[in-house]
Amino acid sequence: MEDTYKAGYDKSNEKTLKNFTSTRKTKMLLGFRIIALLFFTVLFWTTPATAQNSDDLEQMLRASKTRAILVQNVQKAVVHIKVEKIMRNPDGQALNNPKDLYNDEFFRRFFPELRTPKNQQPKKRQQPKREFRQEGMGSGSIIDSNGYILTNHHVVGEADRILVILYDGTEKEAKLVGTDPETDIAVVKIAGNDLPVLPMGNSDEILVGEDVIAVGNPFGLIQTVTYGIVSAKGRSNVGINEYENFIQTDAAINPGNSGGPLVSLRGEIIGVNSAIYTRSGGYQGIGFAVPINMARKIMRDLIDKGTVSRGWLGVGIQDVSQDLAKAFQLENTKGSLITGVMQGTPAEKAGMLKGDVVIRINDKAIRDSNHLRNEIANAGAFAEIEMELIRDGKNILINLKLDERPRKLAQVKVVPEPIPEIEHVEMLGMIVEELTEETAKQLGIESGAGIVIVAVTPGSAAEKTGLLPGMIVQEVERQAIVNLSIFKELVSQMDPEKGILLLITTANGSRYIFLQAD
Repeated sequence: MEDTYKAGYDKSNEKTLKNFTSTRKTKMLLGFRIIALLFFTVLFWTTPATAQNSDDLEQMLRASKTRAILVQNVQKAVVHIKVEKIMRNPDGQALNNPKDLYNDEFFRRFFPELRTPKNQQPKKRQQPKREFRQEGMGSGSIIDSNGYILTNHHVVGEADRILVILYDGTEKEAKLVGTDPETDIAVVKIAGNDLPVLPMGNSDEILVGEDVIAVGNPFGLIQTVTYGIVSAKGRSNVGINEYENFIQTDAAINPGNSGGPLVSLRGEIIGVNSAIYTRSGGYQGIGFAVPINMARKIMRDLIDKGTVSRGWLGVGIQDVSQDLAKAFQLENTKGSLITGVMQGTPAEKAGMLKGDVVIRINDKAIRDSNHLRNEIANAGAFAEIEMELIRDGKNILINLKLDERPRKLAQVKVVPEPIPEIEHVEMLGMIVEELTEETAKQLGIESGAGIVIVAVTPGSAAEKTGLLPGMIVQEVERQAIVNLSIFKELVSQMDPEKGILLLITTANGSRYIFLQAD
């Protein structure tokens, strides 16, 4: 029993020992292999990584120096503009020395005690009068070797004296060639030839996120350069200019930068720095530049004719909202909705109708109403264009020739408070009545061309949609409203919860409204 036990024990232990030894050798060999692998891996990657980092640094340094050379070339074509404006009273007469206020009728009437009677004043030698002058400054870009400079209207448009300081410090008197307040673009000229010129790029090709450089003279700090990106394109409804299609940038723009260039990394001007968005009066990360493609046409018109000629279609327009897209059975909100067509205009001659949606002009897809307005204006007077419309769910093509936009478009008088009528209809929080001849005449429309809203209930669907007393309802679901009876008949067939499409006329034109019960 003892031998058996021992024999058995000894054999088992020997086997276990052999297995342990074998396992230990295997683990040691595996460990050596892992260590060797790590060693060679580190040895293999260390030198190339260092070399790679070095190459990256060299590339960054070369890019930085390239950008610096670009800036230096751009700066040669950027100028500092100083302006003087003579302060004038409402009558257009220049304001002189403050003592001249004593001669003002208002001043004499309300502050007689401050004026010494003439018979008590000692006689003095008459001094020449001095004018009050307001000084300002801005920037500009030389866009022609003969001395034409592109800048902002708000910099030079009302100046009595314009002084241009070149990159080398040379000062030259400049004359105003022309100015366009509606886009805030102006052109001035200095004497010279062979001047450095800033080449023009294509602002349509610039992408959001691209690097840009702003050059100007903020706060009188000559030739200041700031760096940033294009933050957005096609900014409109900013409330700065009549025609807006701004490039937005986070490159720092401050007072004195106005009129200076926004430059791509190709060294080409792609915008004219015009304004900033601020709540403090200083830079807060949002600047706006007029695209050079817009400014280029304005500049050529100002140089060639001294004034700007714009294309004109002769329609009322509005953006397509989600509700309107649904009402007009559109796939999306792209395009511009026609709310009215003026008589004798290119639009009428081409057969355009209320309710048409313009989705393309030539080769450009129309984003919204502001885009349509800009494209028509930029096309120029008497330009021939191809237009794609959606009408009743179908795409149609029309060709037409634009007119020249009138200098002053006729303004419709504000609708006075209508005369109450006995019969009325209430719907979704608004009360409507017959349109009287007097109200129609004051509005500038024909009698029987709609019904008038006389009251709107606070908090109702009508109020939330923006309807107000005095507005005229001309259509319901694309059907003309001649009188109150037709309106009542149409409304009785409608489901307010599904929504009703109305064409509303105001003092500012016509627009579609989708009225739906809450």
